[in-house]
Amino acid sequence: MELDTDVALVRRARNGDFSAFETLFERYRTLVFRFAYQMVPRRDDAEDIVQEAFVRAYQNLDKYRDEAKFTTWLLRIVTNLCTDQARMSNRRQALEQQEATGALVWMTVGDWDDPVQNLEADRRKQALRRALAALPIHHRTVIILRDIEEREYTDISQILGCTIGGAKLRVLRARRALKDRIAPLLGDDKP
Repeated sequence: MELDTDVALVRRARNGDFSAFETLFERYRTLVFRFAYQMVPRRDDAEDIVQEAFVRAYQNLDKYRDEAKFTTWLLRIVTNLCTDQARMSNRRQALEQQEATGALVWMTVGDWDDPVQNLEADRRKQALRRALAALPIHHRTVIILRDIEEREYTDISQILGCTIGGAKLRVLRARRALKDRIAPLLGDDKP
């Protein structure tokens, strides 16, 4: 067995080798941040979740079982933290803040070649972000795992604690919910 595999690093960290856990942190902090940032509306909240996720992972290394990938186990911790965050956050304040930060983006971002096309692309991105943020946390989670992070259904099922068929069904339902939310934002809800 190689010394730098996730399983070997976890075993070393369990035995008190903190540098082994630091290696895991360096290896996966970008993945965890990217996932958390898709789940919560603010960068600061995502950074807090990254820190808390690795603290909890370190504190619970004895609960990690080698049959699941370390990343799957870690993303389950992140998912739980994001769900807790969503339950605690004030929905109205988050939406107001999101609107305020995105109000002038069209003036500062884009390519000078075709401003109309850039505005349309930005409008679609903003609509997708608003629709995703408006989804219930269970739908948002599976959309991010499958469509943004491109996770396999086996990983999603392990993260969510369900069967592969259950994961596929959850993704299907979440995609339908997202489509229903985004169509009016894009003006695609015409009969």
